[in-house]
Amino acid sequence: MREYWISLNSINGLGPVRIQRLIEFCGSPRSVLETAPQLLAEKKLIMPSCINEWKINELLDNAHKQLEFCKDNEISVLIKTDEDYPLYLKEIFAPPPVLYVKGDTKVLSSHALGIVGTRNPSSYGVNCTRAITAKLCEKMVIASGLARGIDTVAHECCLDKDGKTVAVLGCGVDRIYPAENKNLAARICQHGALVSEFPPGTPPETYNFPRRNRVISGISRGVLVVEAGLKSGALITANYALQQNRTVFAIPGPINSPMSAGTFRLIKDGAVPVSKPEDIFEHLSPVPQVSLFASLPQETNRPQLCLDEEEKEIWETLSDEPVRIDIIAEQCGKQIPQLLGIMLNLELKGAVTQISGQQFRRALL
Repeated sequence: MREYWISLNSINGLGPVRIQRLIEFCGSPRSVLETAPQLLAEKKLIMPSCINEWKINELLDNAHKQLEFCKDNEISVLIKTDEDYPLYLKEIFAPPPVLYVKGDTKVLSSHALGIVGTRNPSSYGVNCTRAITAKLCEKMVIASGLARGIDTVAHECCLDKDGKTVAVLGCGVDRIYPAENKNLAARICQHGALVSEFPPGTPPETYNFPRRNRVISGISRGVLVVEAGLKSGALITANYALQQNRTVFAIPGPINSPMSAGTFRLIKDGAVPVSKPEDIFEHLSPVPQVSLFASLPQETNRPQLCLDEEEKEIWETLSDEPVRIDIIAEQCGKQIPQLLGIMLNLELKGAVTQISGQQFRRALL
């Protein structure tokens, strides 16, 4: 069964939403792959471009090789139906069908708090992160992204206090990025886990990181932003947290610091200001149990786009020809970090396809 999930997940043009629809239509991942792709294309369940990739023997052979590599390198492969698949991540819209984990898989279903922030923190940000994390890790797992700056400080402080921490990567769990955090990653494997939705060997491409950010918030009960500029990727994580019905927390900072501009905006928009760990504990509540795909139409043979107004506006500016992300941003009047988060949602919903690098076109539904 696992090799069929991996095979489906490796086909370009099949995101989590399309894979779920295919399984609902066919009954299982194996049945999906054994169904004629021409029929699936006629039913509008896959794009015509997927037909050429529907080489079952080749897909399964690559999946078996991947599983062997993971076994040899002590990497666990989790699928959505596994008991060890992160509890809270199951509740988000379009959870990753496959996760790769190096370390303790059990820690992924513990109550976690995401801590994120700038890669270039001030001494104020570093000190706040250490002080807050030192107390939080006594009661919760700390999740972050192994990036330079606030992420690194949070992971290191948690480990120094004998806490558990999870690092979500924007590359394969065998490709540590940044390289300077290789030793830190090894420590995390001993006292937590490295997690990625990308197969081993995947390089740390820029467009992987919004997906990484959504998993950080997805495995967490809430997200704390320590320091962030207005264009910080930490704000993308906070935005996903809101979409996933998580609580967003922010540490106030000096009003004349550029690194406080993002957190100030979050607080202005309703994030919970934090000055001590108790501010976080008193606001957290369990994530409500909801249907994984409650927002999808029930009729699986004629899928429709379920877009909000912002997503629809951007989708309508696209065409069948690939367009670079900077051009889309200019046409829509959006900042690129904000736009990347929206494009990821559109990609997960099967509304757009990423061709190469940061080029997108409409999906052919």
